[in-house]
Amino acid sequence: MVASWPRMIRLALLQSQTYRSSMRDDLRPYWVKKAYLRYRRWYVDYFLRPECASLGDYSTFMKPRYVIISGPNIHIGDCFTAVAEPMHRVEIGVWGREAGAGTIRIGRGVLMSPGSRISASDEITIGDGVMMANGTYITDSDWHTVYDRTQRSDRVTPVHIGNNVWLGDHATVLKGVTIGDNSVVAARSVVTKDVPANVIVAGNPAKVVRELDPDREMITRLDYFADPEGQLRFFDDVDRMVLGQNSFWRWIWSVLCPGSRKR
Repeated sequence: MVASWPRMIRLALLQSQTYRSSMRDDLRPYWVKKAYLRYRRWYVDYFLRPECASLGDYSTFMKPRYVIISGPNIHIGDCFTAVAEPMHRVEIGVWGREAGAGTIRIGRGVLMSPGSRISASDEITIGDGVMMANGTYITDSDWHTVYDRTQRSDRVTPVHIGNNVWLGDHATVLKGVTIGDNSVVAARSVVTKDVPANVIVAGNPAKVVRELDPDREMITRLDYFADPEGQLRFFDDVDRMVLGQNSFWRWIWSVLCPGSRKR
């Protein structure tokens, strides 16, 4: 669904307000930040893109050194966002039953927050606009059987997550599960069975606690990325406005002496 222009303007204004607030203590000159962003794109293209079977355009990898991608047949769509931290890495991995086996397919506009992990034995598919909060985990295998802990089960149990699904903080999605479009998995829930579309589930094991109105208009991450080129220009303009007057030497001093920063 393509967002209408009034909605996109509203989204842009909200993002502008949030961005301004979060950038108040950023003392870098504009050109320093742009140099860092160029380095970050180089790092992704040099180290992470070769680990993917395909990686779409307009991806954002925050602290990409702490994003781990391993295994074959990993496909990541356009406008992917990974937010990693040193102690909370983002991990996407395929450990197939044999060389070259196993697949992960991640749709357009997907968000993976710090500590989120996807581990595939056979097949995991993530729909468009899916949001994964801190510490979420998705796997399609137990990896070891109960009585023979040196082997995994012969049974193939793929995981399919629909469009615009929201996985809450430290939610876990286990083998053989399908989650329908727009559904929400509450924080620390463990999903062991299929979840229909347009519901909220919670608990261990997760159960439906609320139904969503399928006819009510919903703003999604896909609306936010409806015009990725325009979005890039918008944030570049904000950077110029917020960082354009920053002094190089004031920034260097703040790095060497963090106590000099003004709150």
